[in-house]
Amino acid sequence: METAYFAGGCFWCITPTFKQMEGVSNVVSGYSGGEEENPVYEDVKHQRTGHRETIQIDYDPDKVCFEALMDVFLGSVDPFDPDGQFIDRGFSYTLAVYYLSEEQRRSAEAKLQKLEQESGQTVYICLEPFRSFWRAEEYHQDYYLKNPEAFRQELIDSGRRKETQE
Repeated sequence: METAYFAGGCFWCITPTFKQMEGVSNVVSGYSGGEEENPVYEDVKHQRTGHRETIQIDYDPDKVCFEALMDVFLGSVDPFDPDGQFIDRGFSYTLAVYYLSEEQRRSAEAKLQKLEQESGQTVYICLEPFRSFWRAEEYHQDYYLKNPEAFRQELIDSGRRKETQE
């Protein structure tokens, strides 16, 4: 098994996409990037810790590669927004890839450069070495399964999904 860490704005909103992928065994919501140990949601959300909402993805590289995870990540976010994602604003909702190896760094860097070249736009996704990950509070884990109606409304309210989409 291998692990990838992506900060994609609201961790509730990007978890289901990865959980449905063949080869992904686990997705955990949490916080990365800040110095404070054991951050809590209210402090992260209100920009008091320097952490980003992040997901930890455990995957089988024989079934899904890091590049495929990057493709799903890029398809789940607005990589051209420097200030957050959709209605979620502030540093804690900005985008990042926290790489665990030189191979992950090179792969992510190549994807981001290609996206910039093809789009002609600046990509605002930080590429940083992984330092730490703090698991978010239990009510954030698999939020979409625990609160399906509230989750659906969150996707609509955030602008990630139109009301007419299934």
